[in-house]
Amino acid sequence: MIDYIFEGDLSILIDELVDLIFKELNKGEDKIVIKKHILDFINNHKIVLYNYLLNDQNKSNSICLLGYFYYYGIETEVNEQRAIELYQEAAELENIVAQFNLSNEYIFGKSFQNKNLAFELSKKLADDNYAYGYNNLGYCYENGIGTDVNDQKAFELYQKAADLGNSYGINNLGYCYKWGIGTNVNKQKAFELYQKAADLENTTAMLNLIGCYYDGIGTNINKQKGFELYQKAANLGNSTAQYNDDYAFGCNNLGYCYEDGIGTDVNDQKAFESYQKAADLGNSYGINSLGCCYNWGIGTDVNKQKAFELYQKAADLGNLTGMNNLGLCYEKGIGTNVDKQKTFELYQKAANLGDSAAQYTLAWMYENGSEIKKDINNAIYWYKKSAEQGFTEAQLSLNELLKE
Repeated sequence: MIDYIFEGDLSILIDELVDLIFKELNKGEDKIVIKKHILDFINNHKIVLYNYLLNDQNKSNSICLLGYFYYYGIETEVNEQRAIELYQEAAELENIVAQFNLSNEYIFGKSFQNKNLAFELSKKLADDNYAYGYNNLGYCYENGIGTDVNDQKAFELYQKAADLGNSYGINNLGYCYKWGIGTNVNKQKAFELYQKAADLENTTAMLNLIGCYYDGIGTNINKQKGFELYQKAANLGNSTAQYNDDYAFGCNNLGYCYEDGIGTDVNDQKAFESYQKAADLGNSYGINSLGCCYNWGIGTDVNKQKAFELYQKAADLGNLTGMNNLGLCYEKGIGTNVDKQKTFELYQKAANLGDSAAQYTLAWMYENGSEIKKDINNAIYWYKKSAEQGFTEAQLSLNELLKE
């Protein structure tokens, strides 16, 4: 802290910063953007706040902002547990920003979910006419979080949030129109709402809009525009993206575009770099894709051991394709020793969880008695499961088997 910033000035700046966060949360600004704006505010005013906040814990804004610093690792190490404790303390003092963040953690948090409190706090915020509260309460009704599922209420609440300019409310309203949640299906309206939210730099909406362009939902297929949106979503990420799952997902899909030439020229090196970004952010799809790069030498040298380790990591995170690829490693001895028992167990696990490729492979093993006892009934069962998901080879194998 430079010497001409007085204690009273810092208190005023803290209030201004928390008010900035409130406005951006209420309009549905992405977390990565909010963190960037916090850092810009601090840098523009040439201040260091962490130590001051530690010693100013009698004001709800200071308590809440310190929680932000712990949550995002600003001027200190990330400590989500401490951040949540501070949000709870500030929320009890009726700090709205803390209540916003707490309701979000109760709904979406990986370690702090609480369905009943999520509903109660979201309802309180909606009753107080906050767009953020309307959106979160709509999500509770849509997904049965702390209450019964009620699609009509979800739609109405998303509409209220959207009317107040909340980008997530606009995006979620688009989702309702796409799938007919609480309203009639209207793909054109869904596209328009995704576009509106994406124009507000909502990365979730960007990903939904990309799906529209790739699949021709409410618009003509335009893979070039889809690719450009992936780039835009990735560019929003920079150093603050480590807290945004959509950014990591976008990086992985951008890698797909570069690898397969979707909307752009094939560029294996850029594909590898995009997958690496997604993997570094803990995205299981990115980790699996990076494993494929090492397995096949896409944008990097072949390294079967590294491929095996990455498939294992993706599988440990519950990624079904990672499980399937790990099973293949044990089957073929890729980066590890052949282990037919582990092969079967991994294919079985992935198949049970719905992976169509694993279901096909498991069916083939049962049909041919490969490493397991031949069982035509089980083969038919798993071919059907895989075929129902559109796996062409499974349908062909099923047809052949039923002819016999």
